[in-house]
Amino acid sequence: MSALLDELSKKAKQLAIEERTQLAQELLESVEQDADPEIQASWESEMASRIAKYERGEARLIPAAEVFEAARRLTQ
Repeated sequence: MSALLDELSKKAKQLAIEERTQLAQELLESVEQDADPEIQASWESEMASRIAKYERGEARLIPAAEVFEAARRLTQ
């Protein structure tokens, strides 16, 4: 970790939860703006496909708690 990143991280952790949330959102948006348009288009297509499968009843949703529990069992 660079010295600047380390310093910014420490300062960011001192912010109130609302401010950290806002900062995280702004940083994520800045990353998305710099994303490769072809990659972004591919992700949007994939998301649309998954939503359509769900809406047609072709996808089985698994609660996050079950997914995380299965992952924990795999790492033990």
